[in-house]
Amino acid sequence: MRLGASPLQKCTAAIRMLAYGCSADQVEYLKLGASTTKECLGQFFDGVIAQFAIEYLRNPTSEDIQRLLREGEDRGFPGMLGSIDCMHWVWKNCPGGWKGMYQGRSEATTVILEAVASRDLWIWHAFFGTPGSCNDINVLQRSLVFNDIINNRAPQV
Repeated sequence: MRLGASPLQKCTAAIRMLAYGCSADQVEYLKLGASTTKECLGQFFDGVIAQFAIEYLRNPTSEDIQRLLREGEDRGFPGMLGSIDCMHWVWKNCPGGWKGMYQGRSEATTVILEAVASRDLWIWHAFFGTPGSCNDINVLQRSLVFNDIINNRAPQV
């Protein structure tokens, strides 16, 4: 018999923490300690980054930009790299002290996700965590999507 937690337990703990926003000690039913669960989450992140960073977790290359511009032109939007969208995600476990800051017109507490995606659903920009009480203009002011444009590092399109 082997001692220690199984890979299934460790992955389940990491994914549950990410999916439900719970703390390390809230997945105790998996029979893992909080320190082990935190370590599993870190290793999960390292694995995801090692596996997907080169292809997916990056800025568009010059070839990507040319492809995105061609796709935009074909759809009747010359000069468009992608479609930016802001959406509200309900934050079920929002701490009580932060509720007012993350509560907009609706009664729910939300966190705003801003994403830029191409037609093939390649998300090449994501900004998550803006309080739900912000409108789209405030979200764009906090976002990093325009920093390269402001600092003259963006491609000329």
